[in-house]
Amino acid sequence: MDRRDFLKLLGLLPLSDAAMKLNELNKLTENLEVTEQMPVLFIGHGNPMNAINDNEFVKGWKTTAKNLPKPKAILCISAHWETNGTFVTAMKSPRTIHDFGGFPNELFETKYPAPGSPEFALETKNTIKKTTIELDEKWGLDHGTWSILKPMFPNADIPVFQLSLDYNQPPKYHYELAKELASLRKKGVLIIGSGNMVHNLGMVKATSMADIDKEFGFDWALEMNSIFKAKITSQDHKALINYETLSSSAKLAIPTREHYLPLLYTLALQEKNEQATFFNDKAVAGSLTMTSVLIK
Repeated sequence: MDRRDFLKLLGLLPLSDAAMKLNELNKLTENLEVTEQMPVLFIGHGNPMNAINDNEFVKGWKTTAKNLPKPKAILCISAHWETNGTFVTAMKSPRTIHDFGGFPNELFETKYPAPGSPEFALETKNTIKKTTIELDEKWGLDHGTWSILKPMFPNADIPVFQLSLDYNQPPKYHYELAKELASLRKKGVLIIGSGNMVHNLGMVKATSMADIDKEFGFDWALEMNSIFKAKITSQDHKALINYETLSSSAKLAIPTREHYLPLLYTLALQEKNEQATFFNDKAVAGSLTMTSVLIK
């Protein structure tokens, strides 16, 4: 760590911590020691109400989490943080962002008070060479992150930080950038892409909040879900980067790409000897899929 980055790290800490002793800072860097390689996840997050519901999708998240080694930190690439450039959250205590409307007060009152990780944020910034990563102190944890982590890691005792999606860049760029995150897997970081493979809110068929989680998929949604799974299984990542060419249904499945891009971050981290398995593999409300992927 050079002097400039050291001073930046100090600047991210509250004034009460600014006088932290050198040996305490050294303990932060000790947490970055090499560990067993962590798995990688893509979570189809769907309805924000999943944060407080106990349906089959939430049960799938909980079961998956129970079978994971405990992470030292969690890095989430969420569909709900798009920026001009790429940023990583670096605050010590990220706020819970309620970036939605029309839901019950219970959901707006829900908090996920996990600590942040300034040290891993700085490590991520230094690891990525493809572009300049800026440290962010304002964002926090959006619902693409906390709505899945609350059921998966309810104690909120694991540090969580987010990496944003640069909305100016094409899918290939995101895939290549994601590959540079690979070393974090060997430092105890669980990397999660959070979005939905098929996500077309404009064509959702639901007359009530309960209908949003009702199992049902339009033919084109089921077709694209099957194509995506086949390409993931065969590790044909090039085809998934160029998803528009897979079928005429792709334009319906991905009218905008922010919910799809987190999948590419997950796939980019797959090594040749690692297998992808699927869970929560269902379509809901016609035009959404909850299909999730575990790579290990």
